[in-house]
Amino acid sequence: MPGPFPGMDPYLEAPALWPGLHNGLIFLITETLNALLPPGFKARMNERCYIMQPERIIYPDVAVIERPTTSVSQHTGSSVAVMEDPPILFIVDTIEVREVYIEILASEAPYQVVTVIELLSHSNKSPGRTGRDLYLTKQQEVLESTSNLLEIDLLRTGTPTLAPYRYDRPPAKAGDYLIALHRGANPGHFILWPFRVQQRLPIFHVPLTADLPNIVVDFQPLFDRCYDSLYSGDIDYAQAPYFPLESNDDAWADVLLREKGFR
Repeated sequence: MPGPFPGMDPYLEAPALWPGLHNGLIFLITETLNALLPPGFKARMNERCYIMQPERIIYPDVAVIERPTTSVSQHTGSSVAVMEDPPILFIVDTIEVREVYIEILASEAPYQVVTVIELLSHSNKSPGRTGRDLYLTKQQEVLESTSNLLEIDLLRTGTPTLAPYRYDRPPAKAGDYLIALHRGANPGHFILWPFRVQQRLPIFHVPLTADLPNIVVDFQPLFDRCYDSLYSGDIDYAQAPYFPLESNDDAWADVLLREKGFR
């Protein structure tokens, strides 16, 4: 069954729940595109990999401290045994992070990336994090190429990261969430789909080459499928979301959840 919200579910922005939604949506968008793309084009999932320390908001403290026992060392040319001061071994676990995104390839020109589709994660919107640095590097590479870039931000928190915010006059905040499209043939021109938590997810366009029409994707049914598959019946709506809603949205959500029997 679909979730209680008409569009994005703010409860799924929680760091512990977000990875499943991210990967599920990427898969469903890829599947949808491949059903709609004309001959000669194929959507593929790709990924960035990097190593990072666990974020405490998600993971427990994983630091391990070991104090080895005192050891004895024999020095060459001396019959005196020397007692060494044992060091402290400090171990911090690391995590391999894989961020999945979509590339649309033109098969007539092997490895030519026509369009890149990104769904932002928390690490992409956190200054000083490896994930943000790698994302911004990839973003700049695409902006400087002839490829199209479609970015989807379903996270209300964090530092604005979408390509329009690179410019001196970023777009005014017109919604809680934002989809931004940059066409490689029109540098510096963006099409924006802003929307709020009280609205359904938008229908957006995915461009290919200049001589072909856009692929039109209705985002809401894909989100509903992902929610039904991964989260239906598993979220405690009696509690507040991990990232609080603004006061007017919180009051609206309370009425909505009570009407639908989730509170």
